[in-house]
Parts: sequence; structure tokens; C-alpha cells
Amino acid sequence: TIKNGRRGSLSGNLTVKGKQGHIAYPHLAVNPVHTFAPALAELAATEWDAGNEYFPPTGFQISNINGGTGATNVIPGTLNVKFNFRFSTESTEEGLKQRVHAVLDKHGVDYGLEWMCSGQPFLTEAGKLTDTARRAIAEVCGVEAELSTSGGTSDGRFIKAVADELIELGPSNATIHQINENVLLEDIPKLSAVYERMMADLLHSESA
Repeated sequence: TIKNGRRGSLSGNLTVKGKQGHIAYPHLAVNPVHTFAPALAELAATEWDAGNEYFPPTGFQISNINGGTGATNVIPGTLNVKFNFRFSTESTEEGLKQRVHAVLDKHGVDYGLEWMCSGQPFLTEAGKLTDTARRAIAEVCGVEAELSTSGGTSDGRFIKAVADELIELGPSNATIHQINENVLLEDIPKLSAVYERMMADLLHSESA
């Protein structure tokens, strides 16, 4: 697999404001869970974009939601919701923020919202660099490599800011983020040979 792009990651920390009170006297309180529920339904059902030939559609997911005192007879005063967008190059950070705020405002939610973008999406379309990598992999490893933008964010999001083209190609990540994460020793010389073939090919084409 050759990674020729990555989705962006945009997180939100939403505080929905209500008024704490006794369950038996709901008219004296404002339940933030109830006021947020219609907005949540719309956010979860929204199609943010349709993706493209390289990326799946942008996804919205709630990662954590909590509110209340733990008692069964108390309406909570606040509700905290953490959510994340994994977004394609078909959407932008600012565009997603604006659409979320529009939904919350439309439903009259009283809220505070903090944003954190840990990575912008990037893409290197199929072309000279990806073709060179595929040829080198086929020659050294005897397999046909596929282009993919799946997975989480990577350090490529920093490098893409100064690189016209960027791909990610390395050893197998079968044990990624596990205890005793490892690579096979036999993969290292193969990978080195792939890199060498790629550099020779690219330098030859530049000088030709």
C-alpha cells in the first residue's frame, strides 16, 4: 500500500448550557440534553461531502458525551459533547465549522464550542511519483501496490506544506500501536532497495 493522502482531523469540544433543577419541576429547569437532541440528530444525519476517487465521504462522529450529577432526579445544568471530523479534500476546516455552528444556532442551542484542528487533509494524485513507487515495489517485492488514503493522521501533514508531492511508504504496520510493535528484519533491505530504485528512477528522469 502506498499512502498518497490523508484525511484531516478536526475536533470540537461542545458545552451545551442548561439550568439544573428537580426532575419533578421541569418548568423550572432547562435540560441541555433535550435542547441538544434535535441538533445532534441533524449533525449525525448530515452528508458533509461525497468524497472523491481518493477519499471516502467526510465523517462526523461523537467520541464522548456526558452530563448530570449521577442522580436520577436531577436535570443536568450542562452537557459536554466531544466530536471529531475526519475530512477529505472536498471539505475545509472553516466550512465544517460554519456548518456546525449553523445547525446549533438553527435549533436554538445555548452553547460554547472550542475547536482543535490537528491536521489538514492532503493529496498527491496518481502520477509520476506514485507510478515510480509502484514500479519499484513491483520489481523488488513482486507485488502490485495500491494507492490509499485510509488510516489516521501522520507527519505527512507537516511535510506536505513544503512538498509539491508526497507519498508514504514504509514497512508493514500490522503491529502498529501495540505492545512490542515491530517490523520484520527481512523487510528492511527490501524497503531500502525500493527507495534506491525510486531515487535512481526519479533522478534519471530529471536528468534526461
